[in-house]
Amino acid sequence: MNYAFHPDALAELENATRYYADKQLGLELRLIAAVEACVAKIREHPERFLFLTSDVRRCLVRVFPYAVLYAEEPNLILIIAVMHCHRKPGYWQSRIGV
Repeated sequence: MNYAFHPDALAELENATRYYADKQLGLELRLIAAVEACVAKIREHPERFLFLTSDVRRCLVRVFPYAVLYAEEPNLILIIAVMHCHRKPGYWQSRIGV
């Protein structure tokens, strides 16, 4: 299934990537690979993951404290957020009109 990142979700991933690049050489590449693995799992079986709200699901990123939040639309998975799991819960809800 096709997917797209909400612009704010893409910005979150870029910010996290910069943060980890400053922490340790190559760590940002591990984050990107972990997020890509999440997106691959979501694309393969979008119904597999638990709902956070009535139409938003969450896939946890391995090793890193992030989750990929997404909604299924006709012929598209919309990545709503690449959310840090320990900061500002629910901030992303304005992106879906909740």
